Amino acid sequence: MIEIRNLTKRFSGHTAVDGLSFTVQQGEVLGFLGPNGAGKSTTMKMLTGFLAPTSGSASVLGFDVQSQTLKAQQQIGYLPEGAPCYGDMTVRGFLEFIAEIRGFRGAEKRERVLRAAAQVELDKVLEQSIETLSKGFKRRVGLAQAILHDPKVLILDEPTDGLDPNQKHQVRQLIQSLARDKIVIISTHILEEVSAVCTRAVVIAAGKLVADATPLELESRSRYHQAVTLVSDGALDQAALAALPGVIGIEENPTEHSLTLLAKPGEVIFPQVNELIRQRGWTIKELDVERGRLDEVFRSLTRGEAA
Repeated sequence: MIEIRNLTKRFSGHTAVDGLSFTVQQGEVLGFLGPNGAGKSTTMKMLTGFLAPTSGSASVLGFDVQSQTLKAQQQIGYLPEGAPCYGDMTVRGFLEFIAEIRGFRGAEKRERVLRAAAQVELDKVLEQSIETLSKGFKRRVGLAQAILHDPKVLILDEPTDGLDPNQKHQVRQLIQSLARDKIVIISTHILEEVSAVCTRAVVIAAGKLVADATPLELESRSRYHQAVTLVSDGALDQAALAALPGVIGIEENPTEHSLTLLAKPGEVIFPQVNELIRQRGWTIKELDVERGRLDEVFRSLTRGEAA
């Protein structure tokens, strides 16, 4: 388990992290969210022992990060923001260097390098120098070094930054497979990533915790939760739709020929909408029910708090 208790960091009078507290259990994939300047990277640096807190504490699998720094760090695979590497090294040389730092030698070192490279599909670029790689491949090198020693805790700062859609999908699948017996914390600004891989999300703003919930629970706070969107080439009777039980408003998008019906909190309006469509004989091209919009909830939680 990871435990963060009243973690605080001040820089010359500026409070970057302000009394932050939460825990993460094995098997959880925690999305760590916040606007720029919210304190996400500072928190991660304190959790990994690279930055000392002003006050409060953090422990990783029972090891206090301040008093047992090395033991805590041995449990962690860390992908920092920017994934700094030695550009003049080949991918293989860099990963072997990291493996040696982690204490591996001989056949085990080579095996771990090849396994980590295969997991993030670096096989074809093992002999290339890192400085010649694209941003996406450099990110994958950073991810490979984080998982090389099979850590029990993975802390990943923007793990899919710079990757194309196929690579993002692959990395997300990898994270989900690794999470079965690990603790994974992902700092990201890509909200679709939270829905795709995270079992829980912590949102901070101005260094303070403002939400701690599952992605579904956060989506349910959206005013679009259970909203129904209709797309039709023909005109629809908006007055009849607005009069349906549970409907509190209609948003029109003329360019897409769509109407979005907003539901009262806690209400499900799809059956009524579907029945009215059947009764009127309307031709509907698309009919969708929304779970809610994370971006709207995120803005609501953090509005005015970004640095």
